[in-house]
Amino acid sequence: MSYTALYRKWRPVEFDDVKGQDHIVQTLKNQITSGRIGHAYLFCGTRGTGKTTIAKIFAKAVNCEHPVNGSPCNECAACKAIASGSSMNVVEIDAASNNGVENIREIREQVQYPPTEGAYRVYIIDEVHMLSTGAFNALLKTLEEPPSYVIFILATTEVHKIPVTVLSRCQRYDFRRITIDTIAARLRELADAEEIRVEEKALRYVAKAADGSMRDALSLLDQCVAFHYGSLLTYDNVLEVLGAVDSGVFSELLRAVLAKDTTACMKKLEEMVIQGRELGQFVTDFIWYLRNLLILKTADDAENMLDMSEDNLKLLREEAEMISGETLMRFIRIFSELANQIRYASQKRVLIELALIKLTKPQMEPNLDSILQRLDELEDRMDEGVPVNAEMMQQMAVRMGTQGAAITTTAAEPVQAPQQVVIPRAQLEDLNLIRQDWGKIIREQGGSIRPSFRDTVLEPSGDSCLCIVFSNSDNYAIGSRPTVLGALEKYVEEQYGKTMYFKARMRNAGERLNTIYVSDEELKNAIHMDITIED
Repeated sequence: MSYTALYRKWRPVEFDDVKGQDHIVQTLKNQITSGRIGHAYLFCGTRGTGKTTIAKIFAKAVNCEHPVNGSPCNECAACKAIASGSSMNVVEIDAASNNGVENIREIREQVQYPPTEGAYRVYIIDEVHMLSTGAFNALLKTLEEPPSYVIFILATTEVHKIPVTVLSRCQRYDFRRITIDTIAARLRELADAEEIRVEEKALRYVAKAADGSMRDALSLLDQCVAFHYGSLLTYDNVLEVLGAVDSGVFSELLRAVLAKDTTACMKKLEEMVIQGRELGQFVTDFIWYLRNLLILKTADDAENMLDMSEDNLKLLREEAEMISGETLMRFIRIFSELANQIRYASQKRVLIELALIKLTKPQMEPNLDSILQRLDELEDRMDEGVPVNAEMMQQMAVRMGTQGAAITTTAAEPVQAPQQVVIPRAQLEDLNLIRQDWGKIIREQGGSIRPSFRDTVLEPSGDSCLCIVFSNSDNYAIGSRPTVLGALEKYVEEQYGKTMYFKARMRNAGERLNTIYVSDEELKNAIHMDITIED
């Protein structure tokens, strides 16, 4: 007896067997029990989510002689005929190979005749988006005014290609991607029924690799079981069969990237190539790994959103502290672009090597987020007291459009003696408190806002108020927005427990920004006489 693939053997035969599409199943069952059956349905969603399966169950249910709560009994003659494919009442058409006007005209001729047995003639048109324009036009009239005994079920993975005129004549049902938990539970159920010994971790990886498709999950499990037939199917076995990489490899690779160790990255890639790992899957899984890191850094309830063990979470938390959110988004962008390029590339390894070089050497990629990453690294080095090449920082600032105003003065600008200004002691304390941490404060702001403050100077502007002086008009346009200033005020209040107000102005032509502020008490002690401060 020939072997039947798992996805065919365990295809649902009634609504209760369908997993992950409860919202659609319940609606269709209600329509059948109440007799409110439509004439045209559009099932849309990604592959393997149950579109054709539910269409066939629905076709059985509307023709079933003894339906049970809206679900077919699978015992009557009509149900058995439809299940075996011998019923004349249910016609399944593949629009990918039958997409011409003449195919639709045949349907229009057939619908004129009522069913010889059962209540409805059901036409299931799979991949309906493949129909030609002429075929869609030929279908319109029949969809709009079909005989009472005809039901059309159109299934597609690309709903955006369906003409609006067709969409408006159908009840649309969107099939969701099936969750990892739902797929893993179904795989465990089938594995037990088939007496397949498999680790829970292996099942969950298969469920994750299926990307929301139950059919893909069953096919992948079938493939893994065939390779290790008769023995316990382990997590490592699944990785070996699918050409996938363990998450520990991604951790090692990321740490090598953060250490700017290009050689180590290349060696790690070489190991995966020698082991025969599928490079396209490696890129996809690494993007997923970076995504988990980003969620851990940004989401409040990240632990409950990530499907992993506590040990892996601990490792992920360590790495989340080693990298900024902006850098993570840059890494994800580079590898997302790589995922699109590598799909049809003949030299996949070369493209991955190029991407890894971009990660370890951001200076080789002259775009904004690369420059921001390099500036962050320079700031960290300066905070640690490591000398930094001033000329290099000047060049980077010019490329960002700041003209280097905040980094160094130009050679042509004459050095002038600073001016001293006396202010009340409370204002000086507020000014010094924020000034000494100004670099840290602006680094904590959003990635798109932060560059606008790199050439700014703070000056006092009354009680509990500071003025931000901008040297660049473009930066001023961004940094002077009320929402931006409000975010600064909120940050200072949360971090320092002080209510401060910020305002902004542009630097005047020829204005010096090297003013030294002293308190009235300091100046009084220095010159031993009373000081009168004029408004």
